[in-house]
Amino acid sequence: MLPDNPGHLLWAAQLRPDGRPGPGVRVFRRGSATAVVSPGLSGRDRIAVGGEVDDALVLVRDEVLAEVGPGYRPFGDAELIGALVRGIPGLVGAGGPGFLWMETAESPSVVPEGVGWLDAEGEREAVALFEDSFPGSYARPGRPGARRWAGAYGRGGVLLAVAGDAWSGGGCGFMAGVVTRPEARGRGLGVAVSRFVVDALVREYGRAALMVDADNPAAIAAYRRAGMRGREFAAAARARGSAEPS
Repeated sequence: MLPDNPGHLLWAAQLRPDGRPGPGVRVFRRGSATAVVSPGLSGRDRIAVGGEVDDALVLVRDEVLAEVGPGYRPFGDAELIGALVRGIPGLVGAGGPGFLWMETAESPSVVPEGVGWLDAEGEREAVALFEDSFPGSYARPGRPGARRWAGAYGRGGVLLAVAGDAWSGGGCGFMAGVVTRPEARGRGLGVAVSRFVVDALVREYGRAALMVDADNPAAIAAYRRAGMRGREFAAAARARGSAEPS
């Protein structure tokens, strides 16, 4: 069994209905620490890490990194990942602005009207919206892991905002690919589609989560309005040319 509290460990496990980890997922434990190795999760090979620093350091250094390929990136609470970077030779911070892990186990107090799940035609419209407004998104209709999409329309039937249920697993639904057409921003549409998806994920999985760049205050504020609460996370990677752990 995985720990009940850390949502990122549950998410990384991609638990199936029978409680088994998803395809290719491996779970490592040592004392208080757990590391979940998850291939191809939200566009990357990831290692979700939780627990006390001393246990996590030995677990990741001596067991996990010795078993997985160099492209796998540990991620978790920023303080814990910082300790792993300092304590494991060849492991470096992944760079960038950092990010927040945000989650909730409660449905939003208000679920907006006028938002719904997209049909096949709507998803084709969403693909065009991503190409125009969010081409770098890992999540978009038709990609592996993207299960369904919610959308809000404007006058004339124009798709203005979408949010996806992508890479959800038992115990932790995951929202990704939230985007609003530039000319429609500032009207609360991102909050509306987020609330709709968060409500659906909490009802189905018991928890909704997402990751957002720490330097995107507008998105963070929108997700907080949708009921999400966050904490600072970080990721690490193996430095180029670093030796494999012995």
